[in-house]
Amino acid sequence: MEAAAEAPGGPAALSCFSYNQDCTSLAIGTTTGYRLFSLSSVEQLDQVHESNEIPDVYIVERLFSSSLVVVVSHAKPQQMNVYHFKKGTEICNYSYSSNILSIRLNRQRLIVCLEESIYIHNIKDMKLLKTILDTPPNTTGLCALSINHANSYLAYPGSATSGEIALYDGNTLKTACTIAAHDGPLAALTFNSTGSKLASASEKGTVIRVFSIPGGQKLYEFRRGMKRYVNISSLVFSMDSQFLCASSNTETVHIFKLEHLTDSRPEEPPTWSGYMGKMFQAATNYLPAQVSGMMNQDRAFATVRLNISGQRNICALSTIQKLPRLLVTTSDGHLYIYNLDPQDGGECVLIQKHSLLGSGKMEENKENDLQPPLPQSYAATVARQSTVPSTSTMPGYSEDGGALRGEVIPEHEFATGPVCLDDENEFPPIILCRGGQPGKAKRS
Repeated sequence: MEAAAEAPGGPAALSCFSYNQDCTSLAIGTTTGYRLFSLSSVEQLDQVHESNEIPDVYIVERLFSSSLVVVVSHAKPQQMNVYHFKKGTEICNYSYSSNILSIRLNRQRLIVCLEESIYIHNIKDMKLLKTILDTPPNTTGLCALSINHANSYLAYPGSATSGEIALYDGNTLKTACTIAAHDGPLAALTFNSTGSKLASASEKGTVIRVFSIPGGQKLYEFRRGMKRYVNISSLVFSMDSQFLCASSNTETVHIFKLEHLTDSRPEEPPTWSGYMGKMFQAATNYLPAQVSGMMNQDRAFATVRLNISGQRNICALSTIQKLPRLLVTTSDGHLYIYNLDPQDGGECVLIQKHSLLGSGKMEENKENDLQPPLPQSYAATVARQSTVPSTSTMPGYSEDGGALRGEVIPEHEFATGPVCLDDENEFPPIILCRGGQPGKAKRS
């Protein structure tokens, strides 16, 4: 859940932004460094950390609510730096043979995606476990990692010309399956929180599909629109997997509800519209598969019309102060927070706007920031560096064992000792979920 921004120049122009795995934190990269924010409140945006040690940051990823953060800079685009930001120390750094395009994290694995290869690290000690070589050209670094470390599924494009998804098991380090998801090349991939579902969109951006994992069966198909092709910039599930949000380079954000209608649902009242609906559904049984599939596709449950168009943005569906919210971060350096009515959907209501490049204080809503008032349900109304490195090298492991291909992990540096994820004094506890107890990871 990250985006590279194309923002106007300035002393701290926004260059990238990403939510953490459970959407409780927001990280931004700037020309002067990076910042981390807590997303626990609607009214106030709390800055957790700011670093100006590395300029021109274009990738910054935080591991849940821990102190582990991964940073990549334009100054050294082939080097990944892993920090304990509360201590101000570097855990390790790795250098690779080409530019790093994306980073993905969970409590078990750290994934580094290059244009034609993917590196899989064990996050507890940062050792390289596997190198997936000769992947199809992936110029955007598109990949997704399940945040559920019990399976650690990894998805990435299996073809540069078609919408084939390669599914890889990051725990067993074996290929799970391939999914023929779309006709055209892929543009977006995301897992739900348990790693049991995978959503995808192609470069056309008109259809979003959801597949079961690890089987790869198609579960849902949503139509974002038909009038024009768009660039999907963000695709994300809610933590409870009930909703799926998609944003693009247009002004509309779509939220789909994942639900199956069954024949056991209550009988509709005998109205003309109900009668026509049944006739319409029955007619699809006699039409060609392509036509009936188009007619049966579900449309958006809820939408947001942004006051901007053409800017990069990323979205998140989160529960803040016990209510469902839609978060939209834009490349001009703003965070928008909307209320989402989980019962009736419809147009989401903008309730707060924050500046990410200012002091961190909220911006009062102005008349031109708010959408025209719309009829709302009751539910919607209520939802109102001191480092001691030791240099070493280790052989990498590729599909054929590494040595046969001459794969050697590039130069890197380790801090003394492994990363102690289960030592609260060394590494602050990772929050399992909102309101949960500190998690304990078994020492490996």
